[in-house]
Amino acid sequence: MKTLVIIVHPDMNHSRVNRLWMDSLIKEEIDIIDLYALYPESKINVANEQERLLNYDKIIFQFPFYWYSSPPLLKQYLDEVFLYNYAYGPEGTKLKGKSFGIGVTVGSNEVDYSENGSNHFTLDALLSPFEATFNYIGANYVGYFALYGTAYELTDDALMESSTAYINFVK
Repeated sequence: MKTLVIIVHPDMNHSRVNRLWMDSLIKEEIDIIDLYALYPESKINVANEQERLLNYDKIIFQFPFYWYSSPPLLKQYLDEVFLYNYAYGPEGTKLKGKSFGIGVTVGSNEVDYSENGSNHFTLDALLSPFEATFNYIGANYVGYFALYGTAYELTDDALMESSTAYINFVK
């Protein structure tokens, strides 16, 4: 199974976890693209991205979770690349049967993402629009991998452990 990780972090130079994950993916020879590096002006080459997706069986979107969603370039990517008669519609079967998942870093602790937590919603609920999108295009949603508490000081051991677990999720 050929896998692509699409990294969507607006400030990768100041990211400790997403940068470590990206470096680990590269070390494992897993194909990646960094959307913010590739499209610093937010002008997505739709034809290139659609063609790229055709070459992979599994696609993981990796991003930091903030304001209960993804960075804006990921929303733009989905809007512009997952087009009618490409991803959905009468002839829109190009992504059908592919596997999609999410790798997400979350600033708050996991306990905050519960009905009784400060956010009052689980991460499952907050990521459900992505799952619905993947279902709508006929893809297989493989779930998500999350590292909580990234706004706090994580030990080097915890970071390395997350990186290993993330690689296992991606593979």
